[in-house]
Amino acid sequence: MGRVYNFSAGPAVLPEEVLKEAADEMMDYQGCGMSVMEMSHRSKTYDNIIKTAEKDLRDILNIPDNYKVLFMQGGASTQFAAIPMNLMKNKVADYIVTGQWAKKAYQEAQIYGKANKIATSEDKTFSYIPDCSDLPISEDADYVYICENNTIYGTKFKKLPNTKGKILVSDVSSCFLSEPMNINDYGVVYGGVQKNIGPAGVVISIIREDLITDDVLPGTPTMLKFKTHADNDSLYNTPPAYGIYICGKVFKWIKKMGGLEVMKQRNEEKAKVLYDFLDSSDLFKGTVVKEDRSLMNVPFVTGDADLDAKFVAEAKAAGLESLKGHRTVGGMRASIYNAMPKAGVEKLVEFMADFEKKNK
Repeated sequence: MGRVYNFSAGPAVLPEEVLKEAADEMMDYQGCGMSVMEMSHRSKTYDNIIKTAEKDLRDILNIPDNYKVLFMQGGASTQFAAIPMNLMKNKVADYIVTGQWAKKAYQEAQIYGKANKIATSEDKTFSYIPDCSDLPISEDADYVYICENNTIYGTKFKKLPNTKGKILVSDVSSCFLSEPMNINDYGVVYGGVQKNIGPAGVVISIIREDLITDDVLPGTPTMLKFKTHADNDSLYNTPPAYGIYICGKVFKWIKKMGGLEVMKQRNEEKAKVLYDFLDSSDLFKGTVVKEDRSLMNVPFVTGDADLDAKFVAEAKAAGLESLKGHRTVGGMRASIYNAMPKAGVEKLVEFMADFEKKNK
């Protein structure tokens, strides 16, 4: 069969032209006689790949000069520990828990100091974003932490919390490069790339320089110190070299498409197609309050677990892949990242309408 429409939450759909380009270069990268997979990360050719990738990312996001861009490993989950290890000088941090990944980060931080849960939406299965305009920010908090887009629950912070002068740390794994963002609003912004940017195995961290010091918690492994990676331009050890190369291609694709303003516009159009259908459907229901809906992850249910399972199976047979919701919530979820074409969302809605007629 040909390419399916892949609605997976991550690893997720990548732009076809990027995959084709990578395929063309698989055996011989630009005449050097070998694949990027086989190339020394210390070579001049590879150095050019990683430096260009960083430069393009800086262009796309308008990253100020006083922020470092680090390509790291270990998934966002490793950053759950690295962040307190590097930033918890007073051993206090405030967490806003709006989903499973924020909750895991909050639990991890408790190992290293006092983590305060200052707001949460657990009371309604994380189906909304709490009001963060006037939170009980701790006097001595080292930072305030959020997960900006909640992949499992389909919510997104449309407005950043008022941190009352404390630095904001944000996990943007599933909304990274889906729309413009002001990097100056954050002390640290990071994300796994396997949703919008590249293959699993790379985490990109954008960190304000004054937060990168040798003053870390005792016992912090060398590999988890921000400074280790910053001082070595992300080449302290062998980086996830091939993954970074693909990310670099995706950055070029985003620039070619017209940058993050265009991405946002495309993503809003796609999401509208699906949300408009959900709002008018008798069978399918979205699970998120309207004002907090994510453009990237759209969870929905029929209200009947057997019918949900039937839908997922029939959708798969129709070339609509990976629509099963996360195991913790069930139902369905369509992840519609940058590389998902509008035609894919239209095909999904067409299929849903047909399914609804047959299963009323």
